[in-house]
Amino acid sequence: MSSSRGATRDEEAEAQGESSERTAAVGKYADVNGIRLYYEIHGTGYPLILLHGGLGAIEMFGPNLPELAKGRQVIAVDLQGHGRTADIDRPLSAELMAGDIAALIKHLKLDRPDVMGYSLGGGVAFFTALRYPELVRKLVVVSVYLRRTAVFPEILVQQEQVKADMAEAMKKTPMYQLYASLAPRVEDWPRLLAKLGESMKGDFDYSNDVRKIKAPTMIVVGDAEMFPPAHAAEFFGLLGGGQRDGGWDGSGLSTARLAILPGMTHYAMGASPALAATVIPFLDEPMAKDR
Repeated sequence: MSSSRGATRDEEAEAQGESSERTAAVGKYADVNGIRLYYEIHGTGYPLILLHGGLGAIEMFGPNLPELAKGRQVIAVDLQGHGRTADIDRPLSAELMAGDIAALIKHLKLDRPDVMGYSLGGGVAFFTALRYPELVRKLVVVSVYLRRTAVFPEILVQQEQVKADMAEAMKKTPMYQLYASLAPRVEDWPRLLAKLGESMKGDFDYSNDVRKIKAPTMIVVGDAEMFPPAHAAEFFGLLGGGQRDGGWDGSGLSTARLAILPGMTHYAMGASPALAATVIPFLDEPMAKDR
């Protein structure tokens, strides 16, 4: 792991200016794990690392970010090759990006923050809790699937079409408009698509890894996701959820939580106000040892 240093005052001021229209966030860069990672700090209180989805940026969370920041300190991150974080010479991998987040937690000297991620960011959050359990208190994974075969076949076809040669056609999308407004190197757009497409190839199944997660975990999905709700219930079960009656006093509850939001698609989840409303009670719930 490479040594880290904070951004210069000029860089921090510039980054803060980029964010001033949304909230009173403090935007900074941290040189960690070989990447110059952009992050913003919103609010005060117990820390929550917040990670966006693929082809997105911090802005993807819309009203959820300020809502989450009302009761905690949100450290929102632009992942590798996304938003204000420039790409580096390595694959786009949730496992590798988990190393970035672990390094950022250490860089900021955070004491076991909560980690929440949506879609691609959910995968990064998952691997952060899996590979660095000593760094994470609670985990929230939003719109995440454990194995490739859980996804509807038509979605797999779409994923296989994500390549560099789609770059020009995708310039008409909101994803590109957001990217172009933030990216330090807009010309990297085809490269991002190529890397993202490559990251979605190949079979995988992390079901056995789920049982190794130590942090209390909440799974949030929509009922119209790119995979069936039954897969989220399976994920929940692997964490020990839904195995017995919770009891009149809640004594039978596991440390896992499952929320299936009605009328919610994968694509609308990040900016839906229902997301923060669902997650906040879980984050605020005392840990078992604190009760």
